[in-house]
Amino acid sequence: MREADLDGVMRVENRGYPHPWSRGTMRDCLHAGYSAWVMEQDGELVAHAVLSFGPGEVHLLNLCVDPQVQSKGLGRQLLRAMMRMAKLRNVEQMLLEVRPSNTAAVALYNSEGFNEIGRRPRYYPAADGAREDAIVMAIELSITSL
Repeated sequence: MREADLDGVMRVENRGYPHPWSRGTMRDCLHAGYSAWVMEQDGELVAHAVLSFGPGEVHLLNLCVDPQVQSKGLGRQLLRAMMRMAKLRNVEQMLLEVRPSNTAAVALYNSEGFNEIGRRPRYYPAADGAREDAIVMAIELSITSL
């Protein structure tokens, strides 16, 4: 992902989430040196992911697929690419947070071998000023066969 991609990234982000990241947050991730990637299909940006690497682990901060092309395996393809990249950097574990209400994402992560390791109470903004917990999930990359 480059700054030139941010218009497309924000289109996908705003379509994909009821509480999307801001353009400023995306730009800050790029300037901070986070590993950020886009996926294109027929010349159109359709998905993106943002990773933060730390000692021995990587945190998947954002993975979003345009709802217009969801349920076609693109999320799985992008997730696997991020996991392969992390393995190439000798990272042992990938962590992420996901909304319990995002059942498709929870199912994807479970099917790829992620396990729930905790909860973050009131982590995400929700409707009408409410808050939604986050499920914290992890996978040991050293045992995956990517």
